[in-house]
Amino acid sequence: MTASAKSIEVWIDSVALVGPGLPDWQAARAVLRGERPWQHAPAVATLPPILPPAERRRTSLAVRIALAAAHQAIGDCSFDAAQIASVFTSSGGDGLTCHLICDALTQADRRISPTHFHNSVHNAPSGYWGIAMRATAASTSLCGHDASFAAGLLESMMQATTTPGPVILVGYDAPYPEPLQSWRCIPDAFGLALVLSPEPTSRAALRLSMTIGTAEPTRLADPALEALRLAVPTARALPLMQAIARLQPATVAIEYLEPAAAGLPASRLILALEPAAAAAPERR
Repeated sequence: MTASAKSIEVWIDSVALVGPGLPDWQAARAVLRGERPWQHAPAVATLPPILPPAERRRTSLAVRIALAAAHQAIGDCSFDAAQIASVFTSSGGDGLTCHLICDALTQADRRISPTHFHNSVHNAPSGYWGIAMRATAASTSLCGHDASFAAGLLESMMQATTTPGPVILVGYDAPYPEPLQSWRCIPDAFGLALVLSPEPTSRAALRLSMTIGTAEPTRLADPALEALRLAVPTARALPLMQAIARLQPATVAIEYLEPAAAGLPASRLILALEPAAAAAPERR
């Protein structure tokens, strides 16, 4: 697919992924290329070492998985982290903190922990990111249920092309405790980050173009990875991450908006990747 007047295009400057059995992008890339099988292991989220001790103690799993992915991506990008605009997207934010607050409200004194209250807002990961990286650029926090990754990608690509300037997209999800987990089952934490640039950089190996269409969502051939894609909303990004890992021309469709009424088509993000060498003649 080539860029058209209706498409949005950016360059992928760096990538990160942290999830079950996928501790970092290097390991995830080998799995997504089929070089080694995926084996489940709980996701491990390592906080950036520059986050002050007081803030480190206050973080929840949702914050840690978001910051772990963001920090990995920033460590391999072309830009000053403090100056990059950010978009954080999650299907439900910090479910554990919501559970703890609801539980506190059932107690006799109904007192809520200040730390839990602090972490309950949907933009808490963005706030911790600003503290850790001394980031002063604009930050957006989104939630779109199962379409949260697609909404975040659309927002970050629009920002990168209209501002214009680099944007880091951070998608994350973390499990809920019971009884919420029975109603909204997310089996494990999952986080990813993409640093997007409106112009090619020395690190950018791929150009990403986006249109909105009605194609069937791209599925993964590996049954275990496909199950992970369906189980965790942020993992809807796995077909895109697999295409990035392979560094080959590819087109994938990611779930976006489901029809609000019978008979209406669902909207998908149609994402086309081109290696830098193939896209070079069209560089601006």
